Amino acid sequence: MNNILVFCETDEGRVADVSLELITKARELAGKLECKVEAFLAGKSVGELAGTLGNWGVHRLFLAEHESLEFYRTLHYSKLLVSVIESERPQIVLFGATCIGRDLAPRVSSALKSGLTADCTQLEIGDYTDPKGNAYSNLLYQIRPAFGGNIIATIVNPLHKPQMATVREGVMKKEMLSKAVDVERVRIDTSSILDDTCEAVKIIDRVVEKRSIDIKSSQIIVAGGYGVGSKENFELIHQLAKVLGGEVGASRAAVDAGFAENARQIGQTGVTVRPKLFISVGISGQIQHTAGMDGSAKIISINSDPLAPIHRIADYSIVGDLNIVVPKLIEYYKKHSK
Repeated sequence: MNNILVFCETDEGRVADVSLELITKARELAGKLECKVEAFLAGKSVGELAGTLGNWGVHRLFLAEHESLEFYRTLHYSKLLVSVIESERPQIVLFGATCIGRDLAPRVSSALKSGLTADCTQLEIGDYTDPKGNAYSNLLYQIRPAFGGNIIATIVNPLHKPQMATVREGVMKKEMLSKAVDVERVRIDTSSILDDTCEAVKIIDRVVEKRSIDIKSSQIIVAGGYGVGSKENFELIHQLAKVLGGEVGASRAAVDAGFAENARQIGQTGVTVRPKLFISVGISGQIQHTAGMDGSAKIISINSDPLAPIHRIADYSIVGDLNIVVPKLIEYYKKHSK
């Protein structure tokens, strides 16, 4: 078993953020395992992205360029990736828990008869001793919420390699290296792998609907919970976010109640965010929600319950009626914001 391999996705001609997050984490894991970080990148004309991956710490890049790889298709990508894994035998393979990653990873795992843990929120290296007393060292701890977020499960895969996991977007930090790494490009002979069976599905037309709501990239988020009380009251959340130049988020309970759109949901079953400022309004602060926002630089909680769990992780807590507190905040910021 050798290095750590990251499957890289592209987004509008650039390396997707989730892939950069995984590469950053892979560097940390590789440091503990004393190995290197490798990446797999496929597409029509993606070779120019090699320099970007070098800036983030990739030592070796497996590059597959072909016209048929312009858009993701399961058979094409899975055959290529399986061939790379079988020849290089990485000890760990990481995917983003995106639409593509959730489709590709199980296909690859099944072909390799390997284990796979989905939707991880943390990855660590550690040891494990099974019930029979067999000891294993330097395993990948694949950590994810389970049973609706009521417990945190740590999963290991000591018997079947590579160890594979999909990781949710935004749960890990991305940090560029101060010094670029020279990437060794390894080109894949696509003509010898892509056969007629890959053409079982053909793309006739492709329509992409751009996101109208993108809270993941916002640096200021005002999030409302079920405690806001109604969809009408949620207008206060929108007003405060507008004054601050931020975006509106919501807890799952608020989304289920119809107070906000599903795209605004933050938490284990929504998106994970790391804004500079997160204002929580009427949210109790259960782990299902806080797992998606506790990495925020500054957290302000507004809740009438002084014992609400959200206050324990907040930098500043306001105990009071949101119908009184929020309008005062809006009024203040309108007067004093430039």
